[in-house]
Amino acid sequence: MSSINQTTIEGFWLKGVSDVPELKVVIFIMILLIYLISLAGNLTILLLVCFDLQLHTPMYFFLSNLSVMDLSSSTTALHMIFVIFTIQNHIISTPACMAQLYIFSTLISNELSILAAMSIDRYVAICRPLHYHTVMSRKVCGLLASVSCWGFGFMEVLPTVLLISRFTCYISKEIDHYLCDILPLREITCSDTSVLDLYILLLGNMNIFVSLLLTITSYIFIIACILRIRSSAGRRKAFYTCSSHIMVVVIFYSSIVLQYTVTVSGGNMGSNKIFSLFNTAIVPMMNPLIYTLKNKDVKSALKQKFKLCGKKW
Repeated sequence: MSSINQTTIEGFWLKGVSDVPELKVVIFIMILLIYLISLAGNLTILLLVCFDLQLHTPMYFFLSNLSVMDLSSSTTALHMIFVIFTIQNHIISTPACMAQLYIFSTLISNELSILAAMSIDRYVAICRPLHYHTVMSRKVCGLLASVSCWGFGFMEVLPTVLLISRFTCYISKEIDHYLCDILPLREITCSDTSVLDLYILLLGNMNIFVSLLLTITSYIFIIACILRIRSSAGRRKAFYTCSSHIMVVVIFYSSIVLQYTVTVSGGNMGSNKIFSLFNTAIVPMMNPLIYTLKNKDVKSALKQKFKLCGKKW
C-alpha cells in the first residue's frame, strides 16, 4: 500500500495473519477449529451455570461472566480473519475499526477485573468459609460484576479510543495485523501520540496493576491460610478449590505481558500477532477446558446432563 499523509481516512487495510499463500488455508482451519472448540466450551459453561441449581454460587456466577467475555473477545478479534479468508475483503471502515478497538480493549480490561473478583471470591471461600454466603451475597456479586468488572472497563478504555479516533495523519492505510488494536494503529500514525502514551502509562495500565495486586494479595492470604490447615487432606482440598483459577490467571497474564511488552521493547508486529492469536484464540479455548477438566462440580453437572439426554433418547 502507498504511503499517505492526509487529514481524513475512510478505512484501513488489514493485512491478516500471514502473507504466505501456502499457510493461509492451514492457519484458517486451525483458527476456525480453535474458535469452534472455544465456542462450544464457553457455551457449555454458560448453559450449565444457568440450568444447574448446584452451580448457582458466586464462583460459577463469575465463571459465567468470564465465559461471556471470552466468547465476546474471541469473536470480536477473530471475525475479520474469517472475513478476509472467505470473501477476500481486507478493508475495514474507520468507524468499524474504532468499534472493534473499543470492544476488544474493553473486554480485555473486563477480564482482568473478573479474574481479580474471582480471586477475592476464593479468598473469602477459603479464609472466611463461615461468612462466605454473607460476604459474597447476590448483591455483592452483582455489584462486583456490573460496576467493578463491566462498568470500569467500558469507562477506562473510552479515552484511549477517543484519542486514537482523533489521529488525522497516517503514513499508511495498511495495518500489519488481523484486528484494530492500539499498537498496530500507533505504529502507522504520524500524529502526535504523546498524550495517548501518557494516558496509557499513567491510567491505561491502572486496571492491570490494581487487578494483579488484588489477585496476588488474595493468594498470599490464601496460601498463608492453607499452610495453617493441619491435615494434608485439608490442605489439598483447599488448594484444589483455587487451582483452576490460578492456572487461568497465570496463562492470561502471561499472554498479556508477552503480547504488549515484547512488541514495545523492540519486537516486530509479527511477534505481536503471534502473541495476540494466543490471547484471542487459545486462551478463550483453554479456560472452559481447565474449569471442566479440573472441577468436580462442573464434571458432575455435565455427567447428569448427559444422563438426562441419554434417557430422553
